[in-house]
Amino acid sequence: MRIVFMGTPDFAKASLEKLYNDGHNIVGVFTQPDRPRSRGMKVTFSPVKELALSHGTPVFQPKTLKDGEAAEILRNLDCELIVAVAYGKLLPREILNIPQYGAINIHASLLPKYRGAAPIQWAILNGDKETGVTSMFMAEQLDAGDILLVGKTQIGADETAGELFQRLEILGADILSKTVAAITNGELRRVTQNHSEATYAPPLSKELSPLDWSDTAHNIKCKVRGLNPWPIATTEFKGTNYKVFSVDINEKKTGKQPGEIVSAGKYGLEVACADGSVIIKDLQAPGGKRMAAADHIRGNPLLSNR
Repeated sequence: MRIVFMGTPDFAKASLEKLYNDGHNIVGVFTQPDRPRSRGMKVTFSPVKELALSHGTPVFQPKTLKDGEAAEILRNLDCELIVAVAYGKLLPREILNIPQYGAINIHASLLPKYRGAAPIQWAILNGDKETGVTSMFMAEQLDAGDILLVGKTQIGADETAGELFQRLEILGADILSKTVAAITNGELRRVTQNHSEATYAPPLSKELSPLDWSDTAHNIKCKVRGLNPWPIATTEFKGTNYKVFSVDINEKKTGKQPGEIVSAGKYGLEVACADGSVIIKDLQAPGGKRMAAADHIRGNPLLSNR
């Protein structure tokens, strides 16, 4: 099948690679414009662009899809299907109507739950035990198109958003492969979303990072997992703001006020919360490296001498 692929990050790269491996004719790839990345702010290609170029596929990076130029490119490419995975732009109706088989999208949630930019993180932040990937026909409204295929998976009790990303990008590529095969064979069934059940997963920001020790231990752990690898949960002790990468839960009452340090030693830094305590296992001080909390405590008597 002649396919135009639209995507940008690693999550999308896995799906594009699967389409190549399945033998489809990728006639063009659209990805976001090159941007400065990493600490050095060096302008680099997106993972999708790097993969497309390695296969000799034409790459297009329009700043907008609404001026008619992108639509003209797509008509000239004579594609049968558009596949979008974490592209970062809404497709206008003019573009949706160009391919013979329309445009499909891979979204990392069980739609209609968690429409929007950060479905993986919010599934963990909200304490969900199950998530998955949905393929759908694209509509002009955000993640509101008819559902095609769904793949489900359990969320691990200690799984971070970064770890779940890696699993769902593989699942997403598999669901995409099956969806395109079903379209080719004329075997696809469309299911209209129940829009009344839709929820939204907005982008994350650093404003979410500070931990609230008056919350439950379960919720605090979900927050630490859901904000890892970005923007990372934070907390302040003795006037120093720490990044918190992983925690364990202790459900026993401590007799301490939320936010008070209960103990500091070889098991980590134990902090009281609403219904017990949370043991910080990995942290990072300003200007330092991520390390085991126990190692940091040995070199920081301010934390051990409460």
